[in-house]
Amino acid sequence: MSFPRYPEYKDSGVEWLGEVPRHWDVQLVKNLASIVNGYPFDSALFDATDGSPLIRIRDLNKSEAETFYKGDFVEAAAITSDDVLIGMDGDFNVGRWRGEGRALLNQRMCCVRGKNKVVTRLLEYTLPIRLKAINDVTYATTVKHLASSQVEKTLVAIPLDVAEQTQIAVFLDRETAKIDALVAEQRRLMDLLKEKRQAVISHVVTRGLNPHAPMKPSGNKWLGDVPTHWVVCCLKHIKAEVKNAFVDGPFGSNLKSEHFIDDGDVYVIESNFATQGRIDTDSLKTISNEHFATINRSETRGGDIVIAKIGAQYGKASILPPLDKPAVVSGNSLKLTINNETCDVKFVNWHLANLKELGVMEDIVNATAQPALSLGEMNNLPMLVPPRNEQEAIVQFLNEKLGEFDTLTTEAQLAIDLLQERRTALISAAVTGQIDVRATVTA
Repeated sequence: MSFPRYPEYKDSGVEWLGEVPRHWDVQLVKNLASIVNGYPFDSALFDATDGSPLIRIRDLNKSEAETFYKGDFVEAAAITSDDVLIGMDGDFNVGRWRGEGRALLNQRMCCVRGKNKVVTRLLEYTLPIRLKAINDVTYATTVKHLASSQVEKTLVAIPLDVAEQTQIAVFLDRETAKIDALVAEQRRLMDLLKEKRQAVISHVVTRGLNPHAPMKPSGNKWLGDVPTHWVVCCLKHIKAEVKNAFVDGPFGSNLKSEHFIDDGDVYVIESNFATQGRIDTDSLKTISNEHFATINRSETRGGDIVIAKIGAQYGKASILPPLDKPAVVSGNSLKLTINNETCDVKFVNWHLANLKELGVMEDIVNATAQPALSLGEMNNLPMLVPPRNEQEAIVQFLNEKLGEFDTLTTEAQLAIDLLQERRTALISAAVTGQIDVRATVTA
């Protein structure tokens, strides 16, 4: 749908606004709204359930707060769902508190409360455009910070007529709701594709490709019945019959930052490779041959499986590609060299991915300060070994089938990106007067 422009325009005198409709005014935000800064509440009085909802940056656009404040209610920091909120750190996100009743605004946030609800709504649409521009040019070595004075001094364009203000707000509410509904549909599709993808993996690596194959109990609650002719064993039975076929990375002081050198002789493979499946040798840490000699039990080579040992993504695994230098896994990873005579490494990798998704590894993780897999327990991880030709057929099937899912997922993400671009462009055009939407709305 295309929209007409206004009959006459004037130079706003503001670079990011450009020309605006002649009858519109250019105003400082502080002249259109009051700005309320968040309050530095005493963290000793924070509680998980009791007290007043305490709204922090992480609570933007949520209906439930993660933290509550048990102290006296500070009226100067009171906000409601009618107020527009801005996160003053990071990406300078704009949103609202979606919960019911009053809440308290924490420090490093500010509240923008327009002279009326229509002005507040228009500022909610307008401010993200300008704040993104500020964010893009703000230099920061760590986290970017926004000052409330920058919000107050932001110039925006707005029609003087309240009826026209209302028309623009109603138009944007209606059109963005349509776009948001389409985005939600695409996200639901992506979720369904993800579920279907996992279901396909789980089925073929535990049941195979022949729906008529006779089955037997696997003896494992996670795997259920499996084809009769498949071997049920443990991970330790499929590793290569070589020294250090399944090892973890160097312990503690055996590999520290002081051992890393520029352009060293040996790569260090960290757990981010296992979790992401991507590697950039130019960005890898390296060590000397001399130090490698002291930790070479943790050596890994192309074709090995690297498994994340520590952290939230423990158990995720990827196959290491061929490298142009020797390599070791770091202390946050495990390295598995499989017996290539009986196992296809890609099948084993899919099987490990399925075990991770099923939650099998939750039973063997050490719940310390952060989750960590036990090498000893991993040796007893349940494994299935079909005949080698079946493994290869399953891998080929998954490559083709999952490729289809990946294509559909990419198309859905592209649709979301295009819809969000249209949403941003439509808002920008409406709040700067580049389009005249009055005829589409009854005041």
